[in-house]
Parts: sequence; structure tokens; C-alpha cells
Amino acid sequence: MNNEESLRSLSFDYLNLLINGQAFSDVSFTVEGRIVHAHRCILAARSPFFRKFFADGYESYSAAQVAVPLNSVSYEVFMLMLQFLYSGQVCIVPQKHEPRPDCNVRGCWHTHCSSAVDLAIQTLVAAKSFGVEQLALLTQKQLVIIVEKSSIEDVMKVLIASKKHEMQQLLSTCSQLVARSGLPLDMLVKNLPVELVARIVELRIQASVSCQQLLGSQSTEEMDQKIRRMRSALDSSDVDLVKLMVMGEGLNLNEALALHYAVENCSREVVKALLELGAADVNYPAGPTGKTPLHLAAEMVSPEMVSVLLDHHADPNRRTVDAVTPMDVLRTLNSDFLFKGAIPGLAHIQPNKLKLCHELVQSAVDVIAREEGNAAGVVTEEHRGASSTGGEVEGGGANAVVMGAGKVSECGQSSSRRRRRHGINRRGSSS
Repeated sequence: MNNEESLRSLSFDYLNLLINGQAFSDVSFTVEGRIVHAHRCILAARSPFFRKFFADGYESYSAAQVAVPLNSVSYEVFMLMLQFLYSGQVCIVPQKHEPRPDCNVRGCWHTHCSSAVDLAIQTLVAAKSFGVEQLALLTQKQLVIIVEKSSIEDVMKVLIASKKHEMQQLLSTCSQLVARSGLPLDMLVKNLPVELVARIVELRIQASVSCQQLLGSQSTEEMDQKIRRMRSALDSSDVDLVKLMVMGEGLNLNEALALHYAVENCSREVVKALLELGAADVNYPAGPTGKTPLHLAAEMVSPEMVSVLLDHHADPNRRTVDAVTPMDVLRTLNSDFLFKGAIPGLAHIQPNKLKLCHELVQSAVDVIAREEGNAAGVVTEEHRGASSTGGEVEGGGANAVVMGAGKVSECGQSSSRRRRRHGINRRGSSS
């Protein structure tokens, strides 16, 4: 038996010790209401946290013969960590096709979905908390692979975790992905800490010169070829190819009007996947008229497109060059239908779809109006409070401004969450 086989056998023997539960166990934990049996000598040898705990804080539990409660970690993650502590090996990716509460895709392989990302982040947090640095490095390596194909929302979650736990390789990878995503600055400010936003802006500035040189060297014919390839990829629902074109070839989805084309020619699923790349501005104005994708969806009288765009923060109040909002478009169509009995050029449109589009956009407009009113109320209250304190404000005016801005920001975040929930409910009612 060579060294590799000997180590594999040792790893397997220790893992069996964990699997057999109470066999020779001298410590037990309660995690999410479940009892986990373990062995102090192994945990102390592999984790500085457990070494210190068994030396200083375990006597009371041992004397009372009760299990040690662990409330900071899930049962699944704790067992993954124990598996690594006992055997030196662990698979952090969820089982293929395993139903999971945070993944709604039937038969998902969980290679880069939100469920895989969340499990890896939780494992990273646990590894850092219990001082298992080797597991943290292994998890970082796994996350670097996962984020390459994850949605930009999941990449930002990993970016925040990597900054908090000082995982430099992961921080660099996620920063580059977010910087290349083309996600608007206001979305970055809403979802990331200030220092990470500054880091991404700096990366974009550093890359801007080379990008300009690349775009300047491309002929109109080359750009036309890229746009044709992009449209062909969208027609075949190959959003991954579009992502490769964005990251590898510097394709600007806004200038290529990718989202406008997808809304007019592709399925709702393609539009949603394109939006989740985070590289297309959902409110980008196209051409001399300045129509946004939501204007087009309203003109098409497509509840599915209207719903998915609103779910991804499309602005129902955005105006064209002629000061026309998506709501104005629907009002005009509704008026034509009521007074003329048909809609010019849209004779095939069903009245119930027109009504649903109208309700979706009107509801989004109403939500924004209410929340702007709430935000104004918060600012007014802050102003009154500041005025009543007199001299205190003079010394702490900066703090008062920061607190007021924080409350307004919270209102804006709750606005996005309510608007997304509203869009989902509407879709459910139309299906």
C-alpha cells in the first residue's frame, strides 16, 4: 500500500467514526434541533475554536451531561464541516437534482444556481467562525468556479462575503465580474458597501482606456457582425454565448439594443436571463425616440414582458423624447380599443391582456408614488427633529444628514422588494 492509498484508508476510517454516531463519542451538539455526536480529540486537533472551547468552556456542559447548542450554523453546513474535519475531504456542491427550498428549477444540477452559492457562502462563514482555514480555502476555490456562471446578483453576494472574510482570490474574481457586468452605478450603490463600489469603479476606470482602444479599432462591419451573432444567440435562447461576448469581446448590450431586441422577438425566459446577466440597462432609451424596453412591451400589449421588466426595476415613469410614458402608451391603446373597437395594427390583441398590462403598470406607478411620499415624510420628520434640537444640530448636522439619507435609502430598498413581489403576484393571477 503506497502513501496515497494509506491516507485514503485513514480518511475513510475517520469518516466512518463520524458516521457511526455514538460509537466512542465523548461530546454531542444540538444543531437545528438534531443531535450530532463527535469526538473531542479530533475536533480539538483540527480546529482552534474547538481546542479553546474544550479547554476553557466545556466543563459546565460536561458536568451537566447536556449537548452543546450551536445556533450560528445550519445542520447541513455543520455536517459538511465535520466531514472535512474527520476526513480532510468534502463536496460543498449540493447533490444533483436534489430538491432545495431556495431553487425552483426542477432537475437542477446545482452547479451555479443560488442554492449552490448560498451553501458555499454558509460553509465559508462556518469555516472562518470555527477556525478551519483549510476548509475556507477549499470553499473559496469552489466559489471561484461557481461565480463564473452565476447570476450577477449571486456574484455580488459572494463579493460581499469575500470582502468580509478577507478571501483575496475570491474578492478579485468577483470584483472583475461585477466591473465587467455593466451593472449601472445606482444598482451597485444600492446592493454593495461603499468601499466595494469604489473598488469596482476604479477597475472600470482602469479598463476604460483599453476598451476604448478596442472599440476604436473595430470597424462598423465588425460591430454589425457582433450584433448579428448576438441576435442569433438570443433567437436560439443561448444567453451564455451573449455573456461570453460581453466579457470576452467587450460587446455593449445597451448600444447593441440587446434587451429591446429580446423583448420584441424572444421569449420571457430569454428576457429574464438577459436581465439577470446584469449587463443591460432595463431603462436604456433606444434611438431618436428614446423608447425603453418597457415602452416596447406596452406597445406589444404583452403582460409577460411588462411583468418581467417591472420585476427587474423597469421605471414606469420613464419618458421618451416626446414625453410619453409606458402608461401613456397603454392609455392610448385602451382609448383606441374603447372608441374604435379595434387597435390599429394590433387587431389580434386580446382585451384582457390590454387590461392586465394597464393594471401592472398602473400598480407600479402607484407603488412608486406612495413610497416617494413616504420618503418625503421621513425627510420632513428628520428636518423637524433637527430643528427642535437647536444647538445640537449645529454640532452634529452631518450625523443628522447621514441618518436621514439612511432612512430614505431603506425606503427605496423596500420599494424594490415590494415592486418585485407585486409583479410576481400579478403574473400568478394571469397564468
